[in-house]
Order: sequence, then structure tokens, then C-alpha cells
Amino acid sequence: MSRSIACIDYRDGKVFIAKRQNKGDMANRWEFPGGKLDQGENDQEAIKREMKEEFGVNVSVGEKICESTFMHKDKLCYLDAYFVHFEEDGIKRRFSLTEHTDYRWELLENIPSLDFVDSDLSIYEKIVNKIKGLGL
Repeated sequence: MSRSIACIDYRDGKVFIAKRQNKGDMANRWEFPGGKLDQGENDQEAIKREMKEEFGVNVSVGEKICESTFMHKDKLCYLDAYFVHFEEDGIKRRFSLTEHTDYRWELLENIPSLDFVDSDLSIYEKIVNKIKGLGL
């Protein structure tokens, strides 16, 4: 069993997304940033570690949005999505990328038209519903 987290920073009608490097199963596809939990790590620790490693930025962790399961290489995987808030927006000072080739703030309604990773698309509607339910 694999456990992963997806980080959703949503502001001014846009969500932060990142483009994966040109390697692996999901090469060059867009995603909600996140990653796998390390042994003994809780979700909040994993979120803070992943965002620091992947973008060089500190985040505060908000509420859990949703959870999902999906199959990857015949293995059941668990995905939890959380609201996060980056201490910076990555525009005034570009983030340092280690796992991605690009990032941007994208209108939430444009996500389905992008080449997005399947696991994140599986939680897209839940994220939209949560954001609408909160009146954001």
C-alpha cells in the first residue's frame, strides 16, 4: 500500500499546479504537487517536507479536502488532498524546482483541459465542490 498527499493552494480563483519532469510514468504532465509519505511520517509532516524539497518553500497545512484510491502498476494507492498555503507565491521570487520543470497558478476550471495526471483528476471534482462549498 502506498500513501500520497496532494497539496492544494487556492487563491484569487487560481490553484497552484506543477509540471513533472521528463521521466517516469507521468512524465511532462501537470499535477497538484505532493508526494509519498515516508515511513513513520504523518500527512502534515509529509506535506511540509515535500514542498520544501520540491519548491524550497515553507507551507502551512489546512484542512483535509478529500481522499481517494487508485491503482498504479497493479498496486492499490491512497491519495489524500489538503489545503495548503505557500508562504510565498513563487511569482516575485521564483521557486527552486527539483522535481518539476515548471509551475503556475491556473484557473480551477481549466484543469480538465490540461494534460493532468490521472490520480489528481480523480479528485478534481471533490476539490471543486469543496472550494465552492466554502465560498472561495
